[in-house]
Amino acid sequence: MVKSVAAPQAKGKSAEDKIFGANNRAVALTEKLGADKVINGTVGSMLDEDGNLIMLDVVQKAYKALTPKEIVAYAPIQGYPDYLEAAIDQCFGESRPEGYIRACATSGGSGVLHHVIHNYSEWGDEVLTSDWHWGAYGSMCNDNGRKLREFELLTPDGHFNMESFKANVSDMVAKQYNTVIIMNSPANNPTGYGLSDSEWDEVLAFLKDVVKGKDKNIIFVSDVAYLDYSGEKHECRKFFKKFGNMPDNVLIVVAYTCSKGFTMYGQRMGAMICVTPNKDIADEFVAINQYTSRATWSNSNSAAMKVMANICKDPAKVAELDAERAKYFHLIQERADLFMKEADECGLKYLRYISGFFITIPMEGSQKVCDELEKENIFLVPLGKGIRLAVCSVSKKKIHGLAAKIKATLDAVGAKQ
Repeated sequence: MVKSVAAPQAKGKSAEDKIFGANNRAVALTEKLGADKVINGTVGSMLDEDGNLIMLDVVQKAYKALTPKEIVAYAPIQGYPDYLEAAIDQCFGESRPEGYIRACATSGGSGVLHHVIHNYSEWGDEVLTSDWHWGAYGSMCNDNGRKLREFELLTPDGHFNMESFKANVSDMVAKQYNTVIIMNSPANNPTGYGLSDSEWDEVLAFLKDVVKGKDKNIIFVSDVAYLDYSGEKHECRKFFKKFGNMPDNVLIVVAYTCSKGFTMYGQRMGAMICVTPNKDIADEFVAINQYTSRATWSNSNSAAMKVMANICKDPAKVAELDAERAKYFHLIQERADLFMKEADECGLKYLRYISGFFITIPMEGSQKVCDELEKENIFLVPLGKGIRLAVCSVSKKKIHGLAAKIKATLDAVGAKQ
C-alpha cells in the first residue's frame, strides 16, 4: 500500500494528462531521431513551417523594450488599468456590447475558469460544457468540489445541438441556484467548430427565457482562447454585440487570454471580463474575483501586462500585430484545408472544422490507434471519442499524407468511426 499523508479530497490526484504525456514522448524521440523523422501533432502552440515555436515579432520587440521596473514591479491585484483597458478593447474590438463592463487580470484563461467555478458555483454543483472540450475543465471542477456535466455539441449533420443544450440547462436550472456554462466558441478546442449568428441568437434567447421570473442565475462563460485565429478580425468578433442587454440574472463572463493572440503562452496572462446591465453585479464581480486572485496567486505577471498594454497604446504596433495574426491564421487554415482535402479523398471522417488550432477525428478505440501511430513516429492526442490533431503546429509538409496514414492505422486495428 502506498503511503499517503494527503487530505482525503486530494488523494489520487495526478498532474500529467494525455496531451503532455504524448508530447513528452514525441520530444524525446525527436531529440533521438531528429525533427524530420517525427510528426508531433500534440502541441497546442503555433509552430512555423520549420517547427520553431512562434513568438510574434511585435511582441518580441515590446519585451526587449521593457524597463527593469516594468519587468519586476508588483502589479495591482486587479491588474494595471492600462492593461485592463487594452484587454477589453482587444477582446471586443468594434463589437463592444452594451452594459457595465469590468475586468480583472488572471493567470491566463485558466485563471478565469478557476475563478468562475470557485465564485459562482457551489460545492457539489454541476458545471456545464460541451462533450468536446479541453480536458482541464474537468480537472478544475473536480479540484474545486464540482462536477463537469456535458451536453452534445454537434448534431449528426455537424450543427450546434440546441436540443441537447436546452435540455441540460433546463435540468440544471431546476436543481441549482446558479448554473455555470462554459462555451468554447469560436474555434472550439478540440473540434474547430464555432456557433453561427443564428445559433448564438437562439442560445442567448433561451438563456433569458429559462431564468425569467425566477430567483435563479445563469453565469455564461465565453471561452475565446483562440479568437484571434478564428477569422477576419472584425467579423469573428461580431457575436460579442449579442452579449449586451441581457437580464440581471444572466451574467456574461468572457475568458480572455494573451497566450495565443500575443503568443505569450508561458507568461500566464489573461483577463476575466464581465458584461452585465447591473452596476452592483459589476462591482461585486471585481470585488470577489480580485479577492480570489489575492488568495490564489496574489498578483499577476507585470512584464506580460506591460508588453500587451504598450503595444496597444501605439496604433502602428497594433497594425503590425493584426498583420502577423492574419498571416498565421491563414497558415493554419492552409494546413487544415490540406488535411481535410486528403481526409475526404481517403474516406477519413472528421468533425466539422471552421477555424482554430485543432481538428478532431471521431472514432472508437482512439488510444489503440494512437499507440499504433506512435510506432510510426506519429504522435496525436487520444480523446474519449476521437483523436485530436494540432494543425497549429504541424507543417504542411508533414500534414501531407497524414490523413491516409491515420485511416490505414484505423482500419488495421479495426477501429470504427
